[in-house]
Amino acid sequence: MFDTAIAGSLPKPGWLAEPGKLWPAWQASGDALAQAKLDATLLWIKQQEDAGLDVIGDGEQARQHFVHGFLEQVAGIDFAHKVEMGIRNNRYKAMVPQVVGPLTLKGRVHAAEARLLRAHTRRKTKFTLPGPMTIVDTVADRFYGNRVTMAFAFAELLNQEARALADDGIDIVQFDEPAFNVYPDEAADWGVRALEHAAQGLRCKTAVHICYGYGISANIEWKKTLGPQWRQYERIFPALAASSIDQVSLECIHSQVPPELMALLTDTDVMVGVIDVASEVVETPEEVADTIGRALQHVPRHRLIACTNCGMAPMARPIAEAKLQALALGAALARQRHGA
Repeated sequence: MFDTAIAGSLPKPGWLAEPGKLWPAWQASGDALAQAKLDATLLWIKQQEDAGLDVIGDGEQARQHFVHGFLEQVAGIDFAHKVEMGIRNNRYKAMVPQVVGPLTLKGRVHAAEARLLRAHTRRKTKFTLPGPMTIVDTVADRFYGNRVTMAFAFAELLNQEARALADDGIDIVQFDEPAFNVYPDEAADWGVRALEHAAQGLRCKTAVHICYGYGISANIEWKKTLGPQWRQYERIFPALAASSIDQVSLECIHSQVPPELMALLTDTDVMVGVIDVASEVVETPEEVADTIGRALQHVPRHRLIACTNCGMAPMARPIAEAKLQALALGAALARQRHGA
């Protein structure tokens, strides 16, 4: 009861990439970079186990960015001529690659780090991929001319890699869809359908992560405009509850999300964000356990998983390490409080 897991990313060591950056520059190249990525992945597997987490991820150490790390292995995308584009409904601008032709995979995307993860832990494993809607919102389209058509083209490629990850022994494949909270009506319409296409036929658990973004200034300022209650989930959760997706990861602690919205996720495992990634203050175990207790008013205990609000890629490494420990200790305290 109350398994613990991270949403996805963890900070990259300074010897791997620039610290504190969302799109960090690598500190090596070629074979040295490939080895450094695997070394950092192994480091964070050990750190998560030492902290006491139940579900272990790769920390996205081999990806410069959670979307672009997948796109680098997709033919039909031009990385050589990036353009500046407003993403997440123009919340902030980024240099993005262009889709210039039919999309196909060049080969496996994450085989090396997924197999390393599976080989080096006996605990359950989770691997993250960007969701179709979020990819569409993070590239410039010069070929398809239709967001839905392009989303389903990406969903097909994601499904190919997700099936391969399941074959690698990954227990949970999670698709990250922060764009769902930006375009909730579109998400409830074609976003969830594209997500299901990406997840179809998987022999492992499937999950989707929907948050309000990394702890960067653009996201923090955007949250201030959302009012006293953040009700985007209210439009999305019924569609997800009716879908084939097994788990939903959501933002909770220090957010303005009404907790009762979790009850809309009937018969779905709920990964409740009990660690704030937008603050450098490390939660106490009591704070984590209190958040779990509030969530239990709306989610049955056997379906609750304690998680981080979002990825921790831009965070200082010592703070991330301390927050992982707080996550595990808080879940253990919640088990004591609630009779596990």
